[in-house]
Amino acid sequence: MRSEKDKMLAGDPYDALDADLVAARLRARKLCQQLSALPADASSGEHRALLALLLGYSTDACVTPPFSCDYGTNIRLGANVYFNFGCIVLDCAPVSIGSNALFGPAVQIYTALHPLRAADRRAGWESAKPVGIGEDVWVGGGAIICPGVTIGDRSVIGAGSVVTRDVPADVFAAGNPCRVVRAV
Repeated sequence: MRSEKDKMLAGDPYDALDADLVAARLRARKLCQQLSALPADASSGEHRALLALLLGYSTDACVTPPFSCDYGTNIRLGANVYFNFGCIVLDCAPVSIGSNALFGPAVQIYTALHPLRAADRRAGWESAKPVGIGEDVWVGGGAIICPGVTIGDRSVIGAGSVVTRDVPADVFAAGNPCRVVRAV
């Protein structure tokens, strides 16, 4: 029998109230709180050590607190990734971010989906779809990346955009819903 975590990562409906998932989310919240509590003059070593605990691997990413995520362990970062203040990653499914990606303040990346039927939501059922963000992508402040979206390499997402569908490589896209504006 598959665990609720296995179902979650496979994109199947899962019980978000499962004790193991609740414990994993609590662990991530505590680590995010510790990261946010670091003094401004904390060494990069302290920052990197907490990120390694949160993600489950060493990274050279720069995360400006506050930062929040559901699990941390479902986020895969390339080299030289930067998150500005107040970013949120709901990583119930894998979130893959390429090297040299930049995220403005308050960017939100969602993988979680909730059922349309109220009874299913009350029962704690969820599902999730992975998000993929290519290399050299810049996401402007306040943008929201919805579940299942892929953003191609070198693309730019305008501030405040709501990305509900895939964005190809080498474009500037903006709006709500986000649409390709022009090639870059």
